[in-house]
Amino acid sequence: MGTPVLAAAILDATVIRGYNVVAVVTAPDRPAGRGRKIQQPPVKIYAKQKGIDVLQPENLKDPEFSEQLKALEPDIQVVVAFRMLPRSVWSLPKTATFNLHASLLPDYRGAAPINWAIINGEKVTGVTTFLIDDKIDTGKILLQRRIPLDKYETAGSLGQKVIREGAVLVPETIDGLFHDNIRPVPQAKVLKEGAKLNRAPKIYTEDRKIDWTLPCERTVNLIHGLSPSPGAFCEIEPDGLQKTIMKIYEARPVKTTHNFPPGKVITDNKSYLDFATPDGFVRILQLQLSGKKRMSVEELLRGLHIDPPKGQ
Repeated sequence: MGTPVLAAAILDATVIRGYNVVAVVTAPDRPAGRGRKIQQPPVKIYAKQKGIDVLQPENLKDPEFSEQLKALEPDIQVVVAFRMLPRSVWSLPKTATFNLHASLLPDYRGAAPINWAIINGEKVTGVTTFLIDDKIDTGKILLQRRIPLDKYETAGSLGQKVIREGAVLVPETIDGLFHDNIRPVPQAKVLKEGAKLNRAPKIYTEDRKIDWTLPCERTVNLIHGLSPSPGAFCEIEPDGLQKTIMKIYEARPVKTTHNFPPGKVITDNKSYLDFATPDGFVRILQLQLSGKKRMSVEELLRGLHIDPPKGQ
């Protein structure tokens, strides 16, 4: 059960392992992109290529869908990046329904654990398989694998690591459940006394807007935690042009003292574009203006002039 590319990659790992995948459950086809053309979920595309039956219920509580699931007589249901399941669905299999989550639970419960781990400057995250229950991301832990974060890790690069580790962890979990050699652990038992849990809620537009009054390293973490999607952004007003949105994909912190106000643009109009923060600058490397393609700063400055600041 899943929808995006991550779920399709984990499905591929189970197919390669030789498990009898009797069906996939995914979201209905939806319009997407500028042309609003109907698009199939990645999981459906993969399943059709492999000749696996596809179920796309609008309502997971639909009696017809329940009957379809029961007819499949599943031993195990694997959930990756899908909707919250009603009890009638997750309690159906003979053995278990388990979920793959992109964090070391109980930390970073929620919809966007990959993004928030980078935004918060974590050095280590991971993947967890856990038994689904009536609440979101609270079920008993089955297995975990740690993932170290590289310096200047992005959500895109961490997502690839999650796919690699998840492709190992999910088959390990299936095998362990079939052979009854995994002992589920309540999340409360792995929580250190007095430890504060981080949350990983859905990313909204207000979370993506850059606040240049924050420290440069924290701002770079935000940029990388939202790169390449959904993207951190700011507004910029080049000489003689209307104010436009700049989406930033890659940047570096430059800690130094200066007298510029937060958000002041500093550039030589050739090779660098910096934004001032209270403790230094954020040096932009990769960006995209509204209606334009993604580009490097050098590419941007070849076609756009920005007046350098007067004085220091």
